Amino acid sequence: MAIVRPFRALRPDPGKAPLVASPPYDVVNTKQARQLAAGNPLSFLHVVRPEIDLPDGTELSSEAVYQKASENLGKLIELKALVREESPTLYTYTQKMGDHEQTGLVACCSVDDYDADVIKKHEKTRKDKEDDRTRLILGSSAQTGPVFLMFRDDDTAAGLIRKASSGDPFLSFTAPDGVVHTVHRIDDESKIRAMVQAFAGICCLYVADGHHRSAAASRARAEQEKQNPQHTGNEDYNFFLTVIFPASSLQILPYNRVVKDVRGLSREDLEAKISDHFIIEESTVPEPAQKGEFGMFFEGRWQRLKYRQEGRETNDPLKSLDANILQDCFLGPILGIGDPRTDSRIDFVGGIHGAKELERRVSEGEAEIAFLLYPVSTEDIMRVSDANSTMPPKSTWFEPKLRSGLFVHTI
Repeated sequence: MAIVRPFRALRPDPGKAPLVASPPYDVVNTKQARQLAAGNPLSFLHVVRPEIDLPDGTELSSEAVYQKASENLGKLIELKALVREESPTLYTYTQKMGDHEQTGLVACCSVDDYDADVIKKHEKTRKDKEDDRTRLILGSSAQTGPVFLMFRDDDTAAGLIRKASSGDPFLSFTAPDGVVHTVHRIDDESKIRAMVQAFAGICCLYVADGHHRSAAASRARAEQEKQNPQHTGNEDYNFFLTVIFPASSLQILPYNRVVKDVRGLSREDLEAKISDHFIIEESTVPEPAQKGEFGMFFEGRWQRLKYRQEGRETNDPLKSLDANILQDCFLGPILGIGDPRTDSRIDFVGGIHGAKELERRVSEGEAEIAFLLYPVSTEDIMRVSDANSTMPPKSTWFEPKLRSGLFVHTI
């Protein structure tokens, strides 16, 4: 069963929410964060990217950074930009991006569930990024960014989320990127109990995005437990901030690839080498139409690659992923990309940027060849997670992104 529980959130005053809410820390770099927060002392970027308030060149892992995060969080509380709920509360959080709309439950989930794989993962994490988020949690005594979770659709839980997100919202605003963010509060005890019971009937949850934040919550809990001789298991640090969505409601964009060079191969060489695995077609439409298809931009034009189905492994959740097919049949053996996690010749471009960004990178000489992939499905992710396997690096780009600063869980 999945444990969810209400919490006394630090959340924005509704009128200040548009100023407080910010992009998540990992989709902007320091320069971008500084530009976005310029002239806005209430931006939550001052908490999740605190180096923007320190001198240029400050080491991102220095103690000064985490001290500044804590200080900046305190300032938002002093300015009443963030206020604390009087009692434990749940929320629904709706995002509308164009024609797409998704609504999830904001709650705290159990670190024990995470550690026991009741909350399943599909990505490897990097120690340096885990270290960073763990130090931020411990330094500020708060979880400042929600982990993006999903569950296989359950009529009871999904129905309760849908019902709770109707009526007048607690807050609603349109972010600069055009995404509409709407929050409804669930503070009625009977409705909270019903939601908790509904999730108790769900066998597992899945990390969609936020593997480093969830791993950091686990590490921070271990550290705090060690320092607390009166540990009971019910302390706030035993739970972490999440937004939980029905899987079918989510939108996943592809994570595309660009490679700096083709090792001197001509078009004729490339086509000959890949013809055993791919059917090559001329195409004026860059985007692949289905799984097993790829858009390839090389020497100024797009081509469609169709993976030959003969002998294709369809039961193995990893081997059937397009990112692995491209790696195993093209990027590795032909372009010499050994480990895409570490090879400096490959870069990854989120699907939100579209085909034009791939064309630009190739046309301006940043790369020599680019590939558009078909997006993976939530079912692909859950199958890989259920098999205790790991997705290839940069396989999923969830959109829209959860804004930071709408909910803070203090520990």
